[in-house]
Amino acid sequence: MKVRKVKIGIRDAETLLNEFGDAACSIEAGKKVKHERGVYFTNIRAFRKALTQKRMEMLHAIKTEQPSSINHLARILHRDIKNVAADVRFLEQAGLIDTKKETSKEISPHVMYDKILLEIAV
Repeated sequence: MKVRKVKIGIRDAETLLNEFGDAACSIEAGKKVKHERGVYFTNIRAFRKALTQKRMEMLHAIKTEQPSSINHLARILHRDIKNVAADVRFLEQAGLIDTKKETSKEISPHVMYDKILLEIAV
């Protein structure tokens, strides 16, 4: 089985903008641009705020337990459902989890990778 990875990086805003500009120029010139799935933060403080210990535990629980809903995930983690729902929304916005609407009231979270790679530019 192929290991799927998501890259998390820490890069300053100027570097990110330059990379975006380079990709835009390549597209405009008709060149292919390598698609890379990843999430980037502008500093280590933002990274640490995003990936707290509880959120890392949540990612692991979603991957291993495959909860059928946010309520089910809250029970697995022994946490308040409101806090779990807020963390799920945050991680989804950050691109670290996907959600699927199962019924009109139930949303199931999914982790679509096996590994997180951390890259820090120096």
